[in-house]
Amino acid sequence: MSYVISMLMIIILGTIIGFIGLADAQLELGYYAQSCPKAEEIVQGFVHKHIPNAQSLAAPLLRMQFHDCFVRGCDGSVLLDVTAAGNNDTEKTANPNLTLRGFGFIDGVKSLLEAECPGVVSCADIIALVARDSIWTIGGPWWPVPTGRRDGSISNATEALQNIPPPFSNFSSLQTIFASKGLDLKDLVLLSGAHTIGVAHCPSFSERLYNFSGQGYGQDPSLDSEYAANLKQRKCTTPSDNTTIVEMDPGSFRTFDLSYYKLLLKRRGLFQSDAALTKSSTTLSYIKQLVNGPLDTFFDEFSQAMVKMGQVEVLTGSAGQIRKRCAFVNQ
Repeated sequence: MSYVISMLMIIILGTIIGFIGLADAQLELGYYAQSCPKAEEIVQGFVHKHIPNAQSLAAPLLRMQFHDCFVRGCDGSVLLDVTAAGNNDTEKTANPNLTLRGFGFIDGVKSLLEAECPGVVSCADIIALVARDSIWTIGGPWWPVPTGRRDGSISNATEALQNIPPPFSNFSSLQTIFASKGLDLKDLVLLSGAHTIGVAHCPSFSERLYNFSGQGYGQDPSLDSEYAANLKQRKCTTPSDNTTIVEMDPGSFRTFDLSYYKLLLKRRGLFQSDAALTKSSTTLSYIKQLVNGPLDTFFDEFSQAMVKMGQVEVLTGSAGQIRKRCAFVNQ
């Protein structure tokens, strides 16, 4: 198994290395080689120690990077806490982030890095490295993470609401939001593939079951009726259920695989935003190509999309700061 993973890493690295060369020159592989040589080793060691005993945390840590990068770019702003000094409306307080988990995990990594190299490794880079290492640890794809991001000092709940694609997004809104981040339709399909792992809370999709607004239906007609009935009878039994969690990729939600895309073709995507991917001939074609291809192709292309997303609107050079604590701006 280790040999297969190693070979896959080599193939992915060879495919992506040219892509990285087109990236912002201030982000680079091994950015901390001189300033903190053990940085990536420390991150990987922490992840490999804890994720095998808490595999359900891998999905939230990956989701954290999505939510960070879509608001002010990949600058660690999603980590900032409400403070008594008036920063009382941070991204953490926005509805899309209320179910985020893993902040303590990031803080644990940051503490080790501060002990090794004080004031050197950014929280934004920690998010990116932890997301990659967590997915790889559970058997998912590996991708190179160029580093050198700096941390932002602004975190605003309203901006999170405006920029994080909600689960009830239609195709047009998804296309617009992704395009605003320099991401295309193929990136949209590939990054949505992260829904192959993890769970969701009922309010993120219950309107599809009980009150599909604006269409004159009680239930979303694009949702497979048998799947919908199962959700209503066994999971989200009432529209007001705020506590039940549901697997986004039923029967395979712990495995990074192609099952999510296969379910989309059966009209069993959990979110309206999942179903929206089948409404465009372009995105539907990408989905079918993935389903009919080998898993390695998905891993390779997902990796490329993650590298691309990880460089959205990054702060580098003298911009931003290196936070001493990820939840607070340096004073």
